[in-house]
This record gives sequence, C-alpha cells and structure tokens, in this order.
Amino acid sequence: MNEKNFREVYPVVIEQNLVWGDMDAFGHLNNVAYFRLFETARIKYFENLKVLEDMQTNGIGPILHSTNCRYRYPLTYPDSLLLGARIIELGEDRFDMEHGVFSTRHECLAAQGKGLIVMVDYKKGGKVKIPENLLEQIAKTQGCDLEELKPES
Repeated sequence: MNEKNFREVYPVVIEQNLVWGDMDAFGHLNNVAYFRLFETARIKYFENLKVLEDMQTNGIGPILHSTNCRYRYPLTYPDSLLLGARIIELGEDRFDMEHGVFSTRHECLAAQGKGLIVMVDYKKGGKVKIPENLLEQIAKTQGCDLEELKPES
C-alpha cells in the first residue's frame, strides 16, 4: 500500500510525527503507542461525525468495547505518520472501526487494527441503537450507502 492508496482507503486521515518518548528499549515504537495512535485517528473520526458534541446534548456516545493490532513494520524515530480510520461494519448498536498507521519514511503500512465501538446512553446506562443522524454522518464521511457496511446475512 502506498500513501495514495492509504488516503483512498481511509476517509479520515491525519498526519502526526512519531514521538521520541514513545520508543522502547528495543529501539522501535512501543506496542502501547500504536493503540494511542489508533485512538487519535478514532477521535478525529468522531469529531468529523460531531459525536462528541452530540454526547454533551443527549448523553449518547461511543465506548470502546475491544481492540487489536497487527504490527506490520517496526517504526523508529524520526518518522512522519499518517493515521487513518474507517468504519468497516455497522450493527444496530455497534460498529467495527479499522485503524491504519502509515510510515511516510518507509512508505508502507506499519500497523493495522480494529476496534469494536458500542453506542451507550451515558445518562441511563446501557447500549442504545446508533442514532439516525449519526448513521447519516457515517454515510457522508464514508462516501457510501449504509447497506454496504451492514453484515451479510
């Protein structure tokens, strides 16, 4: 995957420099740091959807249920990274988000992961359906029909 492909695959992409303090004793980016990079991309995606603003109004918002990472190429300082996020599958009250980390120095996909996000009513407690306005924003951000993101039956 090259930078152009990365930007085509992920509808939300931000640039970030690799931080020296995130290196570990083995001379590469610490494994935990990848999850912070995923979080940065995920929050940017949520900002694009106005999810965080809606949470202040109605108390409904996302919570990370689980996450994983596939390390593909070791990152070392210095490097400039592209962080990408996209939704790959929609459920009634949840969605799977894919995250990518692209190294511009090495011109490769350095890591890829998934996060299961569940919508929660923080005021009442418990899961809720994904609000219609959020579904519309997801379709707009992804540039696709929502049916494309629903699991096959």
